[in-house]
Amino acid sequence: MKKNWIIGTIIVIAALASLIFIIKGNFNMAVLFMTVVFALSNGYRAVSFKEKGYIREAKWMRGMSITFVVLFFIVLGIILF
Repeated sequence: MKKNWIIGTIIVIAALASLIFIIKGNFNMAVLFMTVVFALSNGYRAVSFKEKGYIREAKWMRGMSITFVVLFFIVLGIILF
């Protein structure tokens, strides 16, 4: 149960950071934090589906999580360079 709260808190913090950057007008950072939210939420869903026995759905969510992690590094590279 404590793991759920920790992951949920991290997702909420990343979502709030994204919202703050949208309000400030820094859309590159907003997109960066949105990819963090999607990567974390899909990764959590993959673990949750696997625990429930939904193997095919877990693989799909893991793939989506990996996609958003790759996109995170692409956006980070765009921001830094």
